[in-house]
Amino acid sequence: MNDENQPKVRFAGFTDPWEQRKLGELGSTYSGLSGKSKNDFGHGHAKFITYMNVYSNPISSKEMVENVELDAKQNQVEKGDVFFTTSSETPDEVGMSSVWTYSEDNIYLNSFCFAWRPTKYLFDNNFLAYTLRSPFLRRSLNLLAQGISRYNISKQKLMKENIFVPILDEQIKIGNFMKYFDDLIAANQDKLDQLKDVKKLLMQKIFDQEWRFAGFTDPWEQRKAKEVFKSFSEKEHESYPVLSVTQDQGVVYRDNLDIDIKYDPATLSNYKVVHPYDFVISLRSFQGGFELSEILGISSPAYTIFNFISRENHNCYYWKFFFKTYKFIESLKKVTFGIRDGKSISFTEFSSLKLCFPSTYEEQKQIGELFNKIVDNLIAANQVKLDKLKEMKKWLMQNMFI
Repeated sequence: MNDENQPKVRFAGFTDPWEQRKLGELGSTYSGLSGKSKNDFGHGHAKFITYMNVYSNPISSKEMVENVELDAKQNQVEKGDVFFTTSSETPDEVGMSSVWTYSEDNIYLNSFCFAWRPTKYLFDNNFLAYTLRSPFLRRSLNLLAQGISRYNISKQKLMKENIFVPILDEQIKIGNFMKYFDDLIAANQDKLDQLKDVKKLLMQKIFDQEWRFAGFTDPWEQRKAKEVFKSFSEKEHESYPVLSVTQDQGVVYRDNLDIDIKYDPATLSNYKVVHPYDFVISLRSFQGGFELSEILGISSPAYTIFNFISRENHNCYYWKFFFKTYKFIESLKKVTFGIRDGKSISFTEFSSLKLCFPSTYEEQKQIGELFNKIVDNLIAANQVKLDKLKEMKKWLMQNMFI
């Protein structure tokens, strides 16, 4: 048996080699909407499948359609049709495919894609959806992309591409399994999104003092930041690791980031020491913001390091989440300067802001622990699970298709 004509992983009972055929031999193509002006969109009884629907989904979404005025010369979509994007900003995103699996009238395709309708081979739609997005075929399609600032793919060349297909029973097993796996990923993504929505609600209600823990009734204090925090500029360090501040990961070792580390070792003596539970301000406030460090290291002189004037009166995790609240961010915007994404803030501007917080350490602690130990840990655990599922899908796509 030729190993090149079968995938590395197969369901038990299937041993026959897969058949190799060119797409153009198995069906015909048609174009998306044509001759339409902007006045034809946004109303009408017909629907069209959007570009992002095709680009984002191996199996087209029934919801990602928009209204369009109908005319007789357009090509109506049928169940089992496959759509391909014809252009993109990067070569690895052209020729993205999506299969339409619904039986509905008055559905059409956007003008930036074309369709392929299989007519000479019996396909399982789920199998077709995933095999056309397999790494094997995607690598081949990437080579067909042409352009400089924007890349295009030729419909004629794409139709000359080979696909490998097994018998229908094996297609159905593979297609159903991959669809189940995608549904599992989608369900976990929904759960993660719901947890993030719960966090937003809790942040709003608790920091606006609409909800409070039982036993706490004292009014919260309001003070200027300079009455709570002071900055530090310690520069004596012994080969501490270099830290970076990101909005997604907070304060992390730069060696752990998937980026090129570029700094002049000769200037490291000017880097500032960051101790565990220090706060770090990125002077470019929208490229890092206010973050709590839980590790020891040194940061660029561009960052300001600060901590409490009286540590025993404040819980660092309360403030970690306070700095993420909508109200604080809005107040921060009023004292930033610059244009577009280059807005900045200094510790002087920050010091003038009024901050609101519980007068007792214990209430601060309970709020901080709620978000840090429960909410964020729950979100992180679900994110890890989702990431593992995506990695598993990636492995399946590499090994179950050719």
